[in-house]
Formats: sequence, C-alpha cells, structure tokens
Amino acid sequence: MSMDLLGFFGVVLLAYLIPGPDFLVVVRAATRGRAEGRAAALGAQSGLVVHMAAAVLGLSVLAARSAAVFQTIKLLGAAYLVHLGVRSLITARRARCRVAETPPHERRVPSGIPSGGAAPDGRRRSFTQGFLTNVLNPKVALFFLSVLPQFVDTSSGTTTRQILLLGAADIAIGVVYWCALVAVAGRARVLLARPRIQRRWDIVSGWLFIGIGGAVATSA
Repeated sequence: MSMDLLGFFGVVLLAYLIPGPDFLVVVRAATRGRAEGRAAALGAQSGLVVHMAAAVLGLSVLAARSAAVFQTIKLLGAAYLVHLGVRSLITARRARCRVAETPPHERRVPSGIPSGGAAPDGRRRSFTQGFLTNVLNPKVALFFLSVLPQFVDTSSGTTTRQILLLGAADIAIGVVYWCALVAVAGRARVLLARPRIQRRWDIVSGWLFIGIGGAVATSA
C-alpha cells in the first residue's frame, strides 16, 4: 500500500485552516464555553465519520451521480446555515430589546464568567449544530468523493482500508485543530461577556451564516 500521506496531511490542514461553516459553529459555541465548543467540534467530527462511512459504502458516488440527490443535500445544508444565521440575528435583537427596557442604573457589565461547565442542554445543542452543519455540507461529501481518492493506491487492492485510514487521519487532525481553536476562542468569553460586543458578534456571525448558506445554495 503506497499513499502520499504527506500530501494528504497538507491538503487536510489547508481545508481546516480555511474558515467555513464548521469553523463558525465551533467558534460560536466556544465563546459560550469551552465545553460547548468541544461539543460542537465533536459533532463536526462525528459528521466526518458519516461522510467516511458513506464513501466506503459508495453512497457518496450515488449522491454525486444523481443531480437530484446532490441538489437536495446542498439545499438542506444551505437552509440549515440560514436557519442558524436567522436565530443569531433574533438573539441579537432580543438582547437589544432587553437592554432598552432596562433602566440605565441597572445596566452592568458582568464582572466574571461562571467557572462551571456548560449545561447538558447547551452541549447537546452545540453537538447537534456541529453534526448537522458538517453532515449537510456537500463540500465535505465531495472531499471524500473526489479529493481523498487521489491519495489512494487503487492497484493495491486495499482501497476500503486506505479510505478508512485516510478518513481516520482526517478526523484525528481535526480533533487536534478544534481543541486548539476552542482554547483560543474560549479566551474571548470575557470580552464577549459585554452585552454590546455580544450583540455585535451575534449580528456579524448571523450574517456570515446567512451569507455562507446563500453561497452554498447558489454554488454550481
């Protein structure tokens, strides 16, 4: 079995370093707490497991050859990203209304961040968002379908084993990357504890989600 592992690792690292829907979901979750950030990252990597299994079973090939199936996946993914964006904008609007209704002398910037972990509901929500964002991302399916096979030695007769090995390497690299990203983003919690900055972050990330969703829906 001969695979260009160095080239594959370079492509995977580049794919992770280029911000996309997974990046935005994990960062947003991490600013709510490291536990939520790790849950979102775990959800995204679990989505990769689904894509890897689909590649091994040939479902990715079926989806790529069927324009209707691929288009459905793409539109579902775009709709979910827009949904996340709209929810973020609604959260920002509600926060603004709460501040407007609060007397000036009662408005205080939080002095600290609770040290406890995220509530189970928050972790489940973050995991679900990370999982669905990844599973419904057609570009991830295309990666396993078109990019990953370029690093597989088809003459060795161990194609399935190689796909599993490369997919596992992709997931492992992602775990290390997401852990580092969550640690960095988690430090922004103190800054984002300020209501005005939190609202601006919700607005910016909301429009980013909507923009990415629109780009996915209109992409060829």
